[in-house]
Formats: sequence, C-alpha cells, structure tokens
Amino acid sequence: MKSIPLCIGLDVGTSSLKVVAVNPHGVVIASGQAEYEFESPRPGWAETNPEVWWHCACAALRQLMALPCVAAGEVTAIGLTGQMHSLVLVDADDQSTGPALMWNDQRTAAVCDRAVGELTAERIWQLTGNQMLCGFTAPKLLWLRDHKPDQLRRARRLMLPKDFIRLRLTGAFHTDVSDASGTLLLDCGHRRWSTEMCEALAIDASLLPEVFESPTITSRIHASGAAATGLPIGTPVCAGAGDQAAQAVGTGIVNEGSVGCTIGTSGVIFATTNSWRPTPRGVLHSFCHAIPDRWHLMGVTLCAGGSLQWWRDTMCGDLVARARDRGVDPYELIIAEASQAPAGCDGVSFLPYLSGERTPHADSSARGVFLGISNRTTRAHLTRAILEGVTCSLAEVFALVGTSGAPADRVRLSGGGARSAFWRQMLTDALGIPSAIVTQPHGAAYGAALLAGVGVGIWNSVDDATASIAETDHTSVGSGARAFPHIAARYESAYRSLAPWFKAAQATEAHPD
Repeated sequence: MKSIPLCIGLDVGTSSLKVVAVNPHGVVIASGQAEYEFESPRPGWAETNPEVWWHCACAALRQLMALPCVAAGEVTAIGLTGQMHSLVLVDADDQSTGPALMWNDQRTAAVCDRAVGELTAERIWQLTGNQMLCGFTAPKLLWLRDHKPDQLRRARRLMLPKDFIRLRLTGAFHTDVSDASGTLLLDCGHRRWSTEMCEALAIDASLLPEVFESPTITSRIHASGAAATGLPIGTPVCAGAGDQAAQAVGTGIVNEGSVGCTIGTSGVIFATTNSWRPTPRGVLHSFCHAIPDRWHLMGVTLCAGGSLQWWRDTMCGDLVARARDRGVDPYELIIAEASQAPAGCDGVSFLPYLSGERTPHADSSARGVFLGISNRTTRAHLTRAILEGVTCSLAEVFALVGTSGAPADRVRLSGGGARSAFWRQMLTDALGIPSAIVTQPHGAAYGAALLAGVGVGIWNSVDDATASIAETDHTSVGSGARAFPHIAARYESAYRSLAPWFKAAQATEAHPD
C-alpha cells in the first residue's frame, strides 16, 4: 500500500502544547495535547521554565506517534508555531539561563518608558513600524540587563518558544519573520533584523537567530530529538510562524481584505495586507505574515478568554461541578447563565485588563474592574459584563483596522470563544458586519502543518494549502447592535476615567530588586 505523506504541526501555547497530523487533503487525522501552567511570582509577572515546554512536546509527540493512524514512515515534515514575544535565553551549552519571560509579562513598564524617552517613540516606529510595548521581547532583554545581569551575561542565544523546541529537536538556531516581528528588533518592511534598533538599544546582535520565511525548510530532526519524540531522524522542519500568523494560515486569513477575530487566552483582530502599512504611532502591530511578501495588521486584547477563565476558576465552582456531572463544558453553563442577564447588564461594566492592556490602550498599569454593581446585581450580570467588556475591547481594535485601510465585509471567528453562539452573536453585533466560524478547530497548529507541507512541496503555495478551508455557522448582525453603542460608550468612558488611577496605583507597588 502506498504511504500517505503527513505533516505535523506543533503549537507551544500559553497553557498547553498541541500537535496535529495533517494529510495532503488538509484533513487532521490525529492530534495530541499536553497541559501546563505558568508562574506569576509578582503582580504583572508571567514566567515559566522552558524545559516544561520541551517535556510536554516530547509527551504530546510520543502520544501522536503511538496512534495507529500515524506511521513514522509517513511523517514528511514538521511545522512549528507558538506564543509570540516570550523570551528564552540559552547559554553556551544550550541550557536556559533562567525562566522564560512570557508574552503577557508586564514587568518592563519602566524599561519601556526609559527607552522611549532616550530614543523617542517616533524613532522606534521609524525603525520597526511598531511601538515599544511591555510584552515585546526587546524590553525583556533590557529588564534582564538591569535586574538579572548574570542571566544575560551567560546568554549566547535568544529564542522564541517554538524555536527552543526547534533547538531541542534539531540543534538548529533559527526563527521566522512573523515571530521575529514581535521582538521589536526586526525591520518588518524589509523582513530582516534591524541593525539600527539593536545598536540603539545596545543589544548584542549575535544573540539573534538566523531568520527565514515561514515555509522554508531550515533543519532536520537529529538523533536525540528523534529518540525523545518518536519522530523519524532526518524529518524536515520548516521555519514556522508566530502563533497569530499561523492561526491566520490555519483559518484562511491569507489574502488582503480577509480579517479574523480569535478569542483564546488573548483576543486578536488580524488583517492581511499586501504591503507593509505601519499605523501612526504603531497603535496596531504591523508585522510580517507567514506568507512571503505579505504582512498583517494586528491588535490584541491581552485577557479575552483569559478573563472568562479567571471568572470560571474563581467564582463558578458550582457550575464547574454541575458541568462535570453532566459531562459538558463548564463554559456552556456559565454563558447560558450570562444570557439570562439583559444587554448592558443593568449598568454593570467590566474592563478586561487583568494582565494590563495592549490595544488600543498600551497600558501595563491597567487592571480588571467591575463598575456599576448594585444590590440587584447577580452573577449572571457579572458574567455577561465580562463578555461585553471583552467584546468592547475587540470592537475598538476592529475599528482601528477599518480606519487603517484594511476594510472587510465579514470576519472569520476562531478560538474557544467562537464556539459559543451567544458570544458569536454579541461579537457580530458589536463589529457591525456578518461573521462566520471556520470548520477547522486546530488553528495555529494546523497552520504550522500547512506551512510545513508548502515547504516540502505537498502544496505549491500557502494560498493553495488554505483554499479548501471552509466556513460554517454564519451569523448576521442582529437587534443587539442597537444596544451596543451605549454599552461601548460606557466602557470607553470607564477606561478614560480610571487611567490616572491605574498609573497612581502602579506607582505604589513595590519595585523589583
């Protein structure tokens, strides 16, 4: 029997590592997953030991390779993706010099303020097309220089999460243009490292990996990587992509005019462009896409689905227990309860800034807030307020994309939040255009597998690989759109009023050693 080539996609997420095996028809025939947690030793900090990712990668890949539908001889290529911005440093022996500082870590606020004061925001924007934000990689290096100089002194290589997995699998020191865009050290317009930015920040450019276009085959599985994972020695590994660009490939957001909205831990509005279009002051990220000669605009709500997850874990224990007894997803019961509250939640608003915020308010000091609670407020009101608050934040980002010259007549929804018909309708009403969800639920890992398939010639291009991605559950704008402007106005007013308080509260927090 003739073997069928398979491409494997691996995604290093915030709370789990996922792998999928995809056949030449673009069908996922198998998947695996391993979960983990990150640590928050101080408010606003988020870090983890990168070896946890490698341990979980080995476990998930061995799980996948043990399935009868996945024959080792059929594995043709590997694609990697993962959370962007997170900083991993390794020493001369390829061992991490300390915990990885994650994308949602906000400890670098003072570092960012100092760098902007020294370079000016305009100069940073000229060099990178983006603004300096706490979550990006470069400020984390500057923070280590100030607070953990020994960790930085021992570093010989800078890596992003997926590239740490690549190092363990292949021994190669590579990254791709889309993931590198989020370091604030890439000249995104020319798709190369910015020597000027490295010099301006006094960052040693020798730390940076060689950068490639995402579908390019750059390395192969070596003997120890094969022994640890069950993958065949010599299997090609492509450069891969940052998780948002890979998610866009996996959901078909590949051509100009296509816009996606993903609700995972964070919430993302993503618009593909055929040219580099940095927005004024870098209010939206302007990054390289995972497709050669294409770019994208992106805005991020840092704690979208993460806000609802916090609420589930903190205040919904009874619903979680009931869901366990019924064998259903707890979010079904949580959102069903929220649907009993009226639109606008009888005046209750929620600001979803549990991890600070990025777009449109680049404010690491912002924090989550409930406003307008009365003695009539129920848990249903509060839960719906969370959904409305996240939706308001995403709608603000979507409006910025529209004014940047990347219009759309519909939006593709993906991520865990898109599985809820109630939340889909709320988002559709807020954005003001029809929406649809894609039938492919594997997102970034799926996109990484498609990129690998392009790299080895299973598909001629990313456009060919994504041509068959289908949509379902189309949602039209409904009557709820009439209520949204009032909800949004209250939400926006709340942030403006509280922004000075956030800054003052941050100033009173203890500074790190």
